Amino acid sequence: MSKDKRKDTEYIHDDSVGTMADVEAVMKKYDRESNIRVWEGIPKLIIHYVMAAFAFYCIIDAIFLTTLPEIRYSFFMGMIVLLGFLTFPVRKGVERVNHIPWYDIIIMILGSGAYFFYAANAMTIIRLSARIMADPMYMIIGAIGILALIELCRRCVGLPILCVAGVLVLYTIYNGMSTGLSFSMSVMQLIRTLFYTMNGIFSTPVGVCVKYIVIFIIFGAFLERTGVADFFIRFANAAVGRFTGGPAKVAVVASALEGMASGSSVANTVGSGSITIPMMKKMGYRPEFAAAVEAAASTGGQIMPPIMGAAAFLMAEFTGIPYGRIAVMAILPAILYFTGIFIAVHLEAKKMGMKGIPKEDLPKPKELVKELYLLLPLIALIYLVGSNTYTMAYSATLSIVVAIVVGVIHKIIPHIGFTKDGEEEEEEGEKPSLSFRWILDAFEGGTRGSITVVVACGIAGIISGCITVTGLASILLGAIVSLSHGYVIIALVLTMLCCIVLGMGVPTTANYCIMAGVCAPILIALNVETIAAHFFVFYFGIVADITPPVALAAYAGSAIAKSDPMKTGLTATKLAIAAFVVPYVFAFSPAMLFVNVTSVFEIIQICISALIGIFGIAAGLNGFLVRPLNPVLRIILAIAGLCMVIPGTITDLFGLVVLIAILGYEMGMKKKDEPAAA
Repeated sequence: MSKDKRKDTEYIHDDSVGTMADVEAVMKKYDRESNIRVWEGIPKLIIHYVMAAFAFYCIIDAIFLTTLPEIRYSFFMGMIVLLGFLTFPVRKGVERVNHIPWYDIIIMILGSGAYFFYAANAMTIIRLSARIMADPMYMIIGAIGILALIELCRRCVGLPILCVAGVLVLYTIYNGMSTGLSFSMSVMQLIRTLFYTMNGIFSTPVGVCVKYIVIFIIFGAFLERTGVADFFIRFANAAVGRFTGGPAKVAVVASALEGMASGSSVANTVGSGSITIPMMKKMGYRPEFAAAVEAAASTGGQIMPPIMGAAAFLMAEFTGIPYGRIAVMAILPAILYFTGIFIAVHLEAKKMGMKGIPKEDLPKPKELVKELYLLLPLIALIYLVGSNTYTMAYSATLSIVVAIVVGVIHKIIPHIGFTKDGEEEEEEGEKPSLSFRWILDAFEGGTRGSITVVVACGIAGIISGCITVTGLASILLGAIVSLSHGYVIIALVLTMLCCIVLGMGVPTTANYCIMAGVCAPILIALNVETIAAHFFVFYFGIVADITPPVALAAYAGSAIAKSDPMKTGLTATKLAIAAFVVPYVFAFSPAMLFVNVTSVFEIIQICISALIGIFGIAAGLNGFLVRPLNPVLRIILAIAGLCMVIPGTITDLFGLVVLIAILGYEMGMKKKDEPAAA
């Protein structure tokens, strides 16, 4: 390795010394997916190969299999339950190596067996239809399948979503009894709906998992193992590290780039935060600000195209709009989100008089150029998805193939450095690696990463099934319309509160499934554009990860920064203000999503005015422009920025005039202050 590159790498990772030992503990505390059983030796090898084989099966299923959905989905869920209980223990804590309690074995066999039974007898179950309730065996098997999924959800997802599902299950049973059914009949009808029809566990969320989501999670696992995450961090250092407040800007850029391939707020926060948070603290940022920057930026990864977390694929299914178009619609809001954080970071650094990272400590561009091939899988995915020539599953599979090729190249070709004379020199002590074990590891990682998402989607199917059976969506529609008195803004606020409260502890995927079935139709009924309504609930489900009192991403960042969790959450909320403003804007004017846009000029106007407006809002919230702002000017500046974010020529001109006036006034006052200070 060249001396320059070795020094660059050391600088980036040295700052994480003292925190890397805590990363695993932080992940286990805030990310249930990290609380897994410990397997070694032969058992580990067997589970490894089974998970890898299942990932490969999922790809084959999504592309080639045309059997009945009832057969495919039930077999798929049976494998998820089986592997889930092999992965997640009954409670948090240190597990004995190669140990699984007898009761877990029983639950695992009975739970997965219920789904395999359905897969083997799907044709009979379809023929029996409603008569299936007369057979106690089918009812017992259905109940076991539902209860096993609930227990697995408790282990790998958490209790909040189960509380929601539990309340709705009880309400559904009560609703059935209120129509004249006995308690037992109401329960059996519920079991039939949730387990033996396509309106419960096997509804749209699980269907989308089988068709798209799992394959994209596998793709993300391959990307991770090609080294692209480390490349993104080094690229961000090279791009913005030398500027004012460099480490914080590195965190924003790196998280935005990593977000293109990941959909977990907590995992993003801990993964890149273990490096960037210590760097920010070293440069002088307050611990809660450093943690908040990383949490806010990492949370935004789920809204960053081309891979926007699993919920974006569900949005394509719910709305009927191709995923490629949804990704394009998400571009401007995502840019505004990260621009708002970037500007806030810059203003904070200016206010504190911070400098950037010394140039000699940054990665050299020539070193990064040699690794640009690591981006080929993402480029391939963007091209294939955008071309509309191939299905989503096929596009993701081809991108996985590209990732494998890139990974092999990255691992078997020795890195070449350069001497001062420009001559190539081979890295010392490094030899090409011909091991392909990492490919199996990536397949296994894809399966492991899919379990939590699929389980959450299964529980979301239970919730949506209860809502459908009881007609609760219509009841809520009437209630919100009544409370809002027909005013869209009130309905939007009520919907926002529902999404944030439900999203506290509930995965984004499940949150979106519920809100898409309950609240999005309400907004659509109030004449909000369909895609805007779905983006609205999508955004507010995501920001729950940084909104106190339960802000998992912010708390994970605070654990690394050793800061106050509540202060970190509040600071992250302020930094992510764009995520709270932009959804209201595209709800009223979907032009921000490039919907109903009449000309290229209108798109350019929307982009420029929105970016300037976000600057005004960020400056107003931060209290600093070119010098500290007084409270009145802060409020006026934020309002002017908001006017520019709202699409429209009149609001843009008003906001621009006010912004220019305040900027001119502040610059003039700063010049007056400088001679006085001298």
